[in-house]
Amino acid sequence: MAVAIRVAESEDDLTAVWAVRRAVFVEEQEIPAELEYDEYDATSLHVLAVGEDGAPLGTARLISGAEALTLTGGIAGRVLLGRLAVVPAARGTGLGARLVRAVEDLGREHGATELELHAQVQALGFYERLGYAAHGPEYDDAGIPHRTMTRVL
Repeated sequence: MAVAIRVAESEDDLTAVWAVRRAVFVEEQEIPAELEYDEYDATSLHVLAVGEDGAPLGTARLISGAEALTLTGGIAGRVLLGRLAVVPAARGTGLGARLVRAVEDLGREHGATELELHAQVQALGFYERLGYAAHGPEYDDAGIPHRTMTRVL
């Protein structure tokens, strides 16, 4: 499956990002839309994966700068990966890992030395295979158990 991953810059790209997140988080995982879309969407960098036909297949976002400092406990050099979503038809293809690596690359471009993410507990193994380590206790986020994970870039 040929897939292109790019930073979402146009309105069409952002519409595709929202469509993937709506399909995965709001419809599939039943997360309320008011929790899925937040104030960080406007200032984040979003990556978008599209198939050969232009259909949106996956997305993730990078929070950096002052917002990242606020959300990661003020740790200098740390950015936050979030909202990683892959549509069911593209799961098992390695696309999720490619999206994580794309966000890591963006983080490095913005001076990051470490990346934090808030993983759904059922996805811990996926992130561990990519070099992330879980820290701290399990916690609830939108009714789903999560753990904080980090990786040095």
